[in-house]
Amino acid sequence: MLLSGFHAVEERVRAAQEDSGAASKMRIYFSKPGPRVKKILDLAKSAKIQCEQTDNKTLDQMAQSLAQTARECRGILLEIQGDGTNAGNLVNFDVWLERFKAQSETNQNKRTTVVILDSVTDPHNVGAVIRSADQFGAALVILPERRGANDVENNEIIARSSAGAASWVPVSVVTNLARAARQLKDAGFWIYGADAGGVQIQDGTFAQNSVLVMGSEGNGIARLLKETCDTIVSIPTCGRIDSLNVSVAAGVLLYEIYRQELSSK
Repeated sequence: MLLSGFHAVEERVRAAQEDSGAASKMRIYFSKPGPRVKKILDLAKSAKIQCEQTDNKTLDQMAQSLAQTARECRGILLEIQGDGTNAGNLVNFDVWLERFKAQSETNQNKRTTVVILDSVTDPHNVGAVIRSADQFGAALVILPERRGANDVENNEIIARSSAGAASWVPVSVVTNLARAARQLKDAGFWIYGADAGGVQIQDGTFAQNSVLVMGSEGNGIARLLKETCDTIVSIPTCGRIDSLNVSVAAGVLLYEIYRQELSSK
C-alpha cells in the first residue's frame, strides 16, 4: 500500500511512533527534501522508519499505481508492506462495542458519537467525514462492506481527503448496517438519521451516546436502516439547490453534537 500527500503521510508516521510493529512495515521514499518533507523525515527517524532518497521520476512512476487524484506525491511517498486491503485504522465492530460497554460502566458521563455512512461511494466524501469526525470527537465511523468506498483502491484517497485524520479515527466495515445500528441501540445509543423533513437541529438535543446515520445523496438512507432510527434530524438551509453535500452535512451535524456537549459543561 502506498500513501501520498503531506498530511496523510505525516499522520500515519505519527501513529507509527506508538506502534513499533507498524513502523517496521513502513518505508519512506523522498526526493529533494523541502521543509515539510524534512519534518516528516525527522518524525520517521524517531519512529525508526526506514527512509530512502530517490528522484522525482522514480516517485512519479511509483505513484502511477495510485488512484488518479492521489498521484501528485509532492516529493514523498509512504510504502506500507503487508497492509493488504486494510487501512491502518480499521477496528472490529464487535470488539469496539464490547470495549465501549465496559468503559461506559466506569465512565457514565462520557459522551460518545458514532457515524454510520450508508452507500457513500465517493472516497473523497468518506475522507472528509472522517476529518470532521476527528475534529469534533466522534469515536467511530462505520462503513458497509458493500456499496461503500472502503476497498484498497480508495484507501489512499480517503487518507488524503481526510488530511491525515484517517490515521486516528477508528473505522469499522460491517456486513449489515441495520444490524450494527440495532446493536448500538441495545448498548444505549440513540440513533439519528439525517434527512429532509426531520427535527431541525436547533430545536432538538442529541443524546449522550449518539449515532449519526448519513445516507447517499442520491438515495438517502436505506429503508431497513432508516427504520432503526429513533429520530430524523435535518439542517435548516436557505439555498436554492436541494441539499448539502453529504460530507458537509455530516460536518454540520457533528459540530452541533460537539457544541451541545461544550454548552452542557
